[in-house]
Amino acid sequence: MTRRPVGPQAPRRSDASASSTPGHDTNDSPHGDPATLPAASLTPAERAAYFVEHETAFRLGVLPTEQPHPKTRGLAEAAQRDPREAVRMIQAVDHELLDVADRVFASDEFKKLALALTASLSPASNGRVFFTGCGATGRLSILLEACWRKACQRHDRADLEDRVFSVMAGGDFALIKSVEGYEDFSDFGRHQIDDTAGPRELNDADTVVAITEGGETSFVIGTAWRGLDAGASTFFVFNNPANVLAEHVERSRRVIEEAAITKLDLSVSPMAVAGSTRMQATTSELLVVGAALEMAFDGAFGQPIKPASHYRDSFATLLEQLETGDAVAAMADLAAYEADIYREERLVTYFADTLLLDVMTDTTERSPTFSLPPFRKRGDDEAPPSWSFVQNPAVDTDAAWRRLLGRDVRGIDWASADYAGMGAPAAIVDDPPALDADTIRTFPIGREPLPVRYPGAAVLLLTPDDDILDAARHAASRYAQTAALCLGTEPPAGVGQSFVVPLDSLDIDQDGPMRLSLHLGAKLALNTLSTVSMAVMGRLVSNWMVHVACTNKKLIDRGTRLIADQTGLPYADACRALHEAMATLAADPKLAARTSPVAYVIEKHPAA
Repeated sequence: MTRRPVGPQAPRRSDASASSTPGHDTNDSPHGDPATLPAASLTPAERAAYFVEHETAFRLGVLPTEQPHPKTRGLAEAAQRDPREAVRMIQAVDHELLDVADRVFASDEFKKLALALTASLSPASNGRVFFTGCGATGRLSILLEACWRKACQRHDRADLEDRVFSVMAGGDFALIKSVEGYEDFSDFGRHQIDDTAGPRELNDADTVVAITEGGETSFVIGTAWRGLDAGASTFFVFNNPANVLAEHVERSRRVIEEAAITKLDLSVSPMAVAGSTRMQATTSELLVVGAALEMAFDGAFGQPIKPASHYRDSFATLLEQLETGDAVAAMADLAAYEADIYREERLVTYFADTLLLDVMTDTTERSPTFSLPPFRKRGDDEAPPSWSFVQNPAVDTDAAWRRLLGRDVRGIDWASADYAGMGAPAAIVDDPPALDADTIRTFPIGREPLPVRYPGAAVLLLTPDDDILDAARHAASRYAQTAALCLGTEPPAGVGQSFVVPLDSLDIDQDGPMRLSLHLGAKLALNTLSTVSMAVMGRLVSNWMVHVACTNKKLIDRGTRLIADQTGLPYADACRALHEAMATLAADPKLAARTSPVAYVIEKHPAA
């Protein structure tokens, strides 16, 4: 195997409602209680032994979403030969989502979801909808809320905006950077959804849609139980077969067997990149849940409600358009363009408005997926800059955040005493993460100058909805290179190289009020080109995330399995090697900037 060099617990609620539902207790993560957590003073070998012996609830290799897909074996090597070949390999897996759409859109569970959303969001109702998630599904939840709010703004119905809310593990801050450890604890989810609901509290007029790609995320499971406790219509959306989850994951089994929670089983094949649920799993969730939300929007505004088959057919058309030779060439060529810049240790900055949130999601998710530097705050000259970043060139940062979200930034203000009162682990109690709104606004996503990025490239992301070309041209003039990614629109004049993805279905007159096809098309294109660019850079081995950042228990298990697969080490030995590598890189920031713990171990233990 040739490897290329690479470039630049949960709070335990004290209120009675937390345990009022039969069949579940207050902590769906069996090792969330601080008394069961390993001491911080343990050596890496001791921590690995603890993980192997006690954290069996996070041994998830049996789940399809954690396994490598046979259609993308050799993806990294294909990308290095010909990026277009790699694009088509990923698209072959995307195409399998049509089978999911056929099955789910015809189901009684989908009809029940659409009816519940319509009932809660009716102008005659006082209900609200809460979309909950963690990581990629958390960002999806924020996107769904933003789509609702912006559709209300376009239709001059401000009175209906504050009816849809997102509950992402870590709050809006996690749009920028994953909050380490939050997803492992169910009571964090319970507490955060209560905070979001506010003084009105969750009630039987509300709907809670808990979305988890794997179907096992403790934070999301906590929100589902909390919704059920409050009498809300509660849905559980996931991407692994219900019977497999029920057999192997106890916390999932409890939810699946609870008759009062409606389950939407969006079972998919393995991801195009093993475990990278930011790809096909979250795409299927955006399609299905987004369609139900748009149905509710049309119902609330007295418009004809399109049948579920409309959304299936629109998605099929979108896939066909992305698979044309011109579209494949544009995505592959832009992936190669980005990789060339990264090889020269330069940076890429996207300029966007309509799709600012979509680009932020993709660029943020590159960090843990490929162990790249995360976004950095304004004035931070010590941390390495992110390889890719996104800004709105037309407005300042405060306005950019509001345009991105369709509302004001929503942070989390829990203090040390709050965490202690909820029974959180000592590490969080002693050093609470800064997740408040003011901290979020220190990330400069507006038109403020960022000279460190000027030697790199500015990439303008243009759609039929955008009117930022003049502002983007002006901002891009500071950069050494300029380019444009045009989704469903013509290439602009006065910009360097244009990469045109001809998507007729993104026309605003053909898409619905939520602009679902626009967001699905952007997601598919961005996921594909970012994955292929990282594969060209050597950040994958075959179709495995060799540079995955092991920031939670699920990712520690995934990293361990990847090491075992690539080196032949037994699981326990691979886990020990991973923990030792994590300690080594934590003590050597320069080394950590060049590699990941998983890649470090694989280099040290080549396969026999």
